[in-house]
Amino acid sequence: MSDAQNAFRDLLRSQRVWDTELAAFDTAAAPPEPVALFHTWFAEAVAAGQPEPHTMSLATVDEDGLPDVRTLMLHDADDRGWHFASHSTSAKGRQLAAHPHAALGFYWAAQGRQVRVRGAVTTGKREESLADLHARSTGALASALVGRQSEVLPRYEDLVRASEAAWERAQAEPEADAPTWTLYVVEPAEVEFFQGDGKRRHVRLRYRRGGDGQWVRELLWP
Repeated sequence: MSDAQNAFRDLLRSQRVWDTELAAFDTAAAPPEPVALFHTWFAEAVAAGQPEPHTMSLATVDEDGLPDVRTLMLHDADDRGWHFASHSTSAKGRQLAAHPHAALGFYWAAQGRQVRVRGAVTTGKREESLADLHARSTGALASALVGRQSEVLPRYEDLVRASEAAWERAQAEPEADAPTWTLYVVEPAEVEFFQGDGKRRHVRLRYRRGGDGQWVRELLWP
């Protein structure tokens, strides 16, 4: 084994996990549905100084049924589900059109917490996608106007030119439309809340849709 490989493994194994005091998780006091608990945990992650608590992993499957994952931003979480947006022509957009199911993962290391969401994916109405697009910053709008997400980029200079033109348009036309911009909603069938424990007695609470559509709460072994 090379010295470089040994150095990497030593560095990897020396990293600490949850170098902070972890909160208790009273599952008996958890609300009857998961969105309310998510709102509480999100606010607590912000208060704890968790960097970018609104970022999440989105897992989909490709045309061969193989998993694909990326990090993106949460746009909302309500009674419908967890919202995000992208171009319908992007890799994830095409994958969701073919297989409209997804999983989300949030990791808030500041508190040793994770939230996992699984469910069917629906698209918002056109006016909802437009409202989402225009609620974003000028830079985000410019990025959406560039489009061509996941396509092969021949040269970085091509991106620079397209981005400069998109920034000019976004500043001049803040209501500009990006026709393929689409709001997606993960309608949860399962939501799991994970609270880490220093003695590895991690607390896992899963909300699962029952046959009657009501939420069933159950603890899981860590």
